[in-house]
Amino acid sequence: MTVLQKGAIGTLLTGALLGIVLIGVVFGGEAALSTEEFCTSCHSMTYTQDELKESTHYGALGVNPGCKDCHIPQGFRNFHLAVYTHVVDGARELWLELVNDYSTLEKFNERRLIMAHDARMNLKKWDSVTCRDCHKNPDPPGEDAQAAHKRMETHGATCIDCHQNLVHEEAPMTDLDASREQKKLVLKADGWDDWDGADEDDEDDDEEDEDDD
Repeated sequence: MTVLQKGAIGTLLTGALLGIVLIGVVFGGEAALSTEEFCTSCHSMTYTQDELKESTHYGALGVNPGCKDCHIPQGFRNFHLAVYTHVVDGARELWLELVNDYSTLEKFNERRLIMAHDARMNLKKWDSVTCRDCHKNPDPPGEDAQAAHKRMETHGATCIDCHQNLVHEEAPMTDLDASREQKKLVLKADGWDDWDGADEDDEDDDEEDEDDD
């Protein structure tokens, strides 16, 4: 074996070792940044942690969810979303933590709506993947709820469009589709989820078409 060949093999082995180390650092770092201890190292997050523990979600399915279970997409197929969330959203939230005063719950509540809306928009963007990880194939009781879930398939909605304020203290509900289109926070109008009217209009149109025939 020539010196050149030995050098090439050495380079490949070194590259492979560095690759393994890099993968370990990325996955290990992601796991460390997703722990409850890390999330609540910012004082403001202790408020929301207390709210979670008092909510009906805590222990509802025989488990006690943490921050990551709702706010960080889990699993290898969603790993890129988790990394993006920590790098982009995490950096932004860290900056906001430094420039805002969250020393009391009252001061935290001054920005609660903005933070709640940001979290909702993330869930909307992910098609509520963290909700679906636990709530697989939901079959809600009652005809109205079942009809709403069925319409969800045809109206481009996802869990968070309707299910807001389930865990943390209440913040005004926001229209996520309108917010995305207008690139700003838009509050829900009364009757936002009243799809019956649209269906009735469709039925009226169908009847008119039949009359024309």
